[in-house]
Amino acid sequence: MALNIPGVVSLSVFYTLTLATGIWASWKSKKDQKNRNPTEMAIVGGRNINAFVGLFTATATWVGGAYINGTAEIVYLPSKGLLWVQAPVGFALSLVIGGFFFVNPMRSRNYVTVMDPLQEIYGNMMGSLLFIPPLLGEVFWFAAILASLGATIRVILDIGSSLAIILSACTVILYTLLGGLYSVAYTDVIQLVFISLSLWVCIPFALMNPATESIYYTATHKTYQAPWTGKIEKQYLGRWLDDFFYLVLGSIPWQTYFQRVLSTASLGQARLISYLSGLGCFLMAIPSVLIGAAAASTDWNQTSYGLPSPLDRGESAMILPFVLHYLCPAYVSIVGLGAIAAAAMSSADSALLSASSMFAHNIYRKILRKKATEREVLWTMRASMLVFGTGAAGLAFYSYSVYDLWFLSGELVYALLFPQLCCALFIPNTNTYGSATGFLVGLLLRLLAGEPALKMPPVIRYPACSLVNGIYIQLFPFKTFTMLLTLGTIIAVSYLTAFLFKRNLLPHRWDVCNIIKETSTLIPLQQMEKQMGLQTIALEEHHD
Repeated sequence: MALNIPGVVSLSVFYTLTLATGIWASWKSKKDQKNRNPTEMAIVGGRNINAFVGLFTATATWVGGAYINGTAEIVYLPSKGLLWVQAPVGFALSLVIGGFFFVNPMRSRNYVTVMDPLQEIYGNMMGSLLFIPPLLGEVFWFAAILASLGATIRVILDIGSSLAIILSACTVILYTLLGGLYSVAYTDVIQLVFISLSLWVCIPFALMNPATESIYYTATHKTYQAPWTGKIEKQYLGRWLDDFFYLVLGSIPWQTYFQRVLSTASLGQARLISYLSGLGCFLMAIPSVLIGAAAASTDWNQTSYGLPSPLDRGESAMILPFVLHYLCPAYVSIVGLGAIAAAAMSSADSALLSASSMFAHNIYRKILRKKATEREVLWTMRASMLVFGTGAAGLAFYSYSVYDLWFLSGELVYALLFPQLCCALFIPNTNTYGSATGFLVGLLLRLLAGEPALKMPPVIRYPACSLVNGIYIQLFPFKTFTMLLTLGTIIAVSYLTAFLFKRNLLPHRWDVCNIIKETSTLIPLQQMEKQMGLQTIALEEHHD
């Protein structure tokens, strides 16, 4: 296969346009920075992002390379099918729930990152511990996106994936470093338009290819493989529900989400963006579903790909670029490549900005250098972008293990961070003891449940745990069970420790987290008034 020169030129134009937009946005951010906090400008756009741009950037954050590639893959897989495509509905519900419940308390207290309420309630050190799962998740996510993009470019353009990874990483790091959220938000507008237009241009060619059977027929009839609508067998219902709740609730406690809703000018705009971006996520899945259906309805022996099929070769993860390359004309597949590149970059820049924002604001400013100036924090944020971005690019060369590590990190965020955030925002009087105990319980339970992708055998075998080809598969909804147990542990331990210390059942010197410091040192209001009254009477008698 020869180098695809038109494709290289097209992709170069797209990268140049994206970089130019990011540089222009950085100039605009500096222009709008007058009388504004420079760190807040970089992290939340000075809380001045308009609703139109906010809607595009919030939608593009979720509609990334994994979203469009993964949706097509799941529809194509005979063992899954459309009924297992949970991300569109899951993300939509997540954004609606986030807008209804979480936006108001986060904005009313002028938080900058998702870690702020956790550090405020449970202390800076506990907050730094809770920072580890989302940091790993964002870095592994960035790496997985770059790996996916590199593999796609290799298929369509016959360029080494290493070169694609390096160029993509450099582009994303450069414009994110220059303009912060402004650059990320405005480039997301360009990228989302590319995604939408490019995929829809490709679909008619894929569906009308002579090698492709009608997707209406193959939806319910077995042709080259099982019907692409799929089915949920009874024994897998618990696993299906677990994954669904993981997508709905586990997608909330991420800085990438709160960075968007905290950047708008008003509460009303923040809620509107959250609701509408949920609808946008759902609609943006339709092209990927159609492409996956076309792949499941194709006789690959009639294409230049030949037999065995992508499924038999173990290449189902690349089904979207395969459809673009083998079922569409060359000039159309190049357009589709623009969609994949745009989707990848729209998520990659968000992950990079999220990780660096939390490190600079919550770790460097609040723990390492409490007297740091705004300029110092801003440069720390930029330096961390270079470190995290370079590290993620290095990890991208180990694509399979990176994906597995990202999934595990995301599950840890769901099991550990979501209950902590709920308690900090909505359940009063939870304390550091409860937070720490909940963290340890949740972490231990999740790790003991095992992870087949990382060859971690389960120590705890939940009900319906089955052995398939020598690998234990947990069919019980253990991720949600772990999350709920973490939540209950935080509440129970918090109220128990407060009760024991306040009733003097435990010595106050054991209260290393100082949860009773305020109540023990402050005099109740009525007692204070009574003492002041006695002092006034005594003073009057003295004068008499």
